[in-house]
Amino acid sequence: MKYSEGKIGRIFVLRLNDGDELPGCIERFAEEKKISLAQAVLVGGIGSGKIVAGPRHNRELPIDPMLIPVDGVHELVGLGVLAPDKDGLPSLHIHAALGRAGATITGCLRTGVKTWLVGEVILCEILGVSMARLPDESSGFDLLTKTDT
Repeated sequence: MKYSEGKIGRIFVLRLNDGDELPGCIERFAEEKKISLAQAVLVGGIGSGKIVAGPRHNRELPIDPMLIPVDGVHELVGLGVLAPDKDGLPSLHIHAALGRAGATITGCLRTGVKTWLVGEVILCEILGVSMARLPDESSGFDLLTKTDT
């Protein structure tokens, strides 16, 4: 386990509009407000896009992600961590459960997921933490890495 201790800074409440693209709209907001690290809580609706629902094969590298299309409007609840990437830009890793007509799909929201009608986000800034989402050669993922000594 790797960790860094911080304190809660500013708290932002956002209302996303119909068609706003996730996670990009939250990342752009974080860049504009100079938010380096934060926790994101998201509720609302999703109208389209794809989510990653795990690797196709256990423990096989490189990882072949299973992409599941969001077929129709789904209710959504999500939780994520925003951290700077290797270039210092905000990168949101967010997982969500999406429900429609009694069926649920769960996975990682990727570029191209679009808000349906409304999305509500609480973004809690974390101050004093020295971590970034950096490339990890063994997994092929960008993972949170402590950046101070």
